[in-house]
Amino acid sequence: MAKGNAAVALLGEAVEVLAESDATLDHARALADLGTALCRTNRLADARHHLRHAASSAEQCGATSLVRHARAELVAAGARPRSRAHFGIESLTPTERRVATLAARGLSNREISEHLFVVRRTVELHLSSTYRKLGIRGRADLPARMPADRP
Repeated sequence: MAKGNAAVALLGEAVEVLAESDATLDHARALADLGTALCRTNRLADARHHLRHAASSAEQCGATSLVRHARAELVAAGARPRSRAHFGIESLTPTERRVATLAARGLSNREISEHLFVVRRTVELHLSSTYRKLGIRGRADLPARMPADRP
């Protein structure tokens, strides 16, 4: 088994070959392996790039164990991964989701703050972040974007 720079070279080749194929999961595995090898050779910025791509591809394939592995390697490479998604409903934090759901039901910021036992400014910040993540302009667009779940 190749080690160090030889492993990086071989895995880089595998990533290139698999990128041109329909083998998305194998490509994600190769990206994760390359990221891990780059991390071991102290090329952390390159490692993080490949590991992020691996985690994203693995998530699209539904390969949860590979996603966990890539995210763990990202942390080892010095990254601080936040949420998996950066935009859309999946990107909302649990609190943003609760606030947005209540706002979509027609509650005012004051009512939401009383319901969740937070100050009104916190509600405003969560709503601003929600609007940005959902790509909407404001409160009027929330009902169409929020599922009808309980907060």
